Amino acid sequence: MSLSSAELARYHRHVVLPEIGVAGQEKLQAARVLVVGAGGLGSPAALYLAASGVGTLGILDGDRVDLSNLHRQVLFDTAAIGSLKVDAARERLVSLNPEIAVVTHAVELRAANVRALLCEYDVVVDGTDRPSTRYLVNDACVILGKPLVAAAIHRFEGQAMTYVPGRGPCYRCLFPEAPDGLVANCALAGVLGVLPGVLGAIQATEAIKLILGVGEPLIGRLLTYDALELRFHEFPFERRHDCAVCGDRPTILEPTDLDGECASATPESIGRLSAPTLRGLLDRSSGNSELMLVDVREPREFNAGHLNGAINVPIADLARRLKEIPPGTNPVFICRSGGRSLAACKVAVREGITEPSHLEGGLLAWASEVDPTLVVAAVD
Repeated sequence: MSLSSAELARYHRHVVLPEIGVAGQEKLQAARVLVVGAGGLGSPAALYLAASGVGTLGILDGDRVDLSNLHRQVLFDTAAIGSLKVDAARERLVSLNPEIAVVTHAVELRAANVRALLCEYDVVVDGTDRPSTRYLVNDACVILGKPLVAAAIHRFEGQAMTYVPGRGPCYRCLFPEAPDGLVANCALAGVLGVLPGVLGAIQATEAIKLILGVGEPLIGRLLTYDALELRFHEFPFERRHDCAVCGDRPTILEPTDLDGECASATPESIGRLSAPTLRGLLDRSSGNSELMLVDVREPREFNAGHLNGAINVPIADLARRLKEIPPGTNPVFICRSGGRSLAACKVAVREGITEPSHLEGGLLAWASEVDPTLVVAAVD
């Protein structure tokens, strides 16, 4: 695959670098990179990868652009509000560099589709804000033998690391597990708008280095960034021989969803209620106190719209406030899309509540299947 005269002009500052040259730019042109999550991290990463001439750029995100995204998600502008993120991202990226192909995946990444999606790409850049998705992406990359550049942000801090098959530890070696709901995403904890720009640019840098085979990637090194102090730190870590996915005797042989893991751990103790089923239970239990709705979202989300009779106990406060659930009551945990409520069930089981339930699909499912007038606050 050779460069045209227009491409030679576009990438001239790359080509004159001895570490890249024409051959390196042709490697970028032939590369296929998947960016998982078109949010704060995915936005700058995708922009720089597109500008650098990565020939095929995949963008995976099932959400739509929300006003609250715009202070940090620089792929989008005000006119894109309400659009699918992948559609708005493709328009922006092709406008930036019409020489590349942008492939969109407007889906939620799950164990059922992760193999088919990742196998088409050479490098994966993970910019998601859900711990369960980070583990799913990590596990799939280890199993499929795909290089992974991962990053995360929280308030004024960020971190990044790189996994290359056979060359170093994976994400699970550093963080064996951390269920959703116990680590707040940026919607719950807040985030400095410019922070993901720094980490997203680092991710793009790492992906380009992997494609070119130059420099020293962040293998076995966790890079952290403190924006308030403007300091970078580096923490070395090693492959764990007992790692569940990349260890000597791995127990994770196929990518698995978080809720699938929870189901296998407590198959009979956690009830999973569809929106119509919960409505039927509420209709039948009207006038008694056997059913208790516990909304584990943040107060801002709760105040925007909630189910009648629900109490608000944010997931971070749940363990110490479980005593507010009277003995003999059947708690039903509720959140926006089902992730935090499932984590709440796990906390409840751990604390001795024997039969907690949660609303599958969360209030988004309720608004879709039961009451379209319900306002469900965005969390991105």
